[in-house]
Amino acid sequence: MTDAPLFADLALIQRIIPHRYPFLLVDKVRDIHLHKSCVGIKNVTFNEPQFQGHFPGMPVFPGVMIIEAMAQTSGTLVGLSMDLVDKNANVFFMGVDAVKFRRKVVPGDVMELHVTALRGGGRVWKFAGRAMVEGDLACEAEFMAMFDVPKA
Repeated sequence: MTDAPLFADLALIQRIIPHRYPFLLVDKVRDIHLHKSCVGIKNVTFNEPQFQGHFPGMPVFPGVMIIEAMAQTSGTLVGLSMDLVDKNANVFFMGVDAVKFRRKVVPGDVMELHVTALRGGGRVWKFAGRAMVEGDLACEAEFMAMFDVPKA
């Protein structure tokens, strides 16, 4: 892609990353700056399957899924930056560091997933991520991922 969009809807996200329901955790991506940063949006709803067991009577969005949502947002950024739309790229976590959880995320919340590329350009990228809810920091982490495009 020569001119990346400043916005990626659900249809475009699914053309970039392999995740699908119930594990696709990003509804849209906005404020895309190729090779640099973007903001993913996750609308947290009570009918999601994880709330059946996490926790009955007190639904809390799992912390590991917040990190996964940040990673999927990053995958969308990399896919657009490296022209991976419709290339069936696979994305693999390589590491997570400096994770801190600051507040609960519950049904009805809208998470803004702010990700910034710290290192990248090839197959391995490193990111800093922050999950925000109504301006409050819910989670922060650094993470690495590898992007693999199958040979044609």
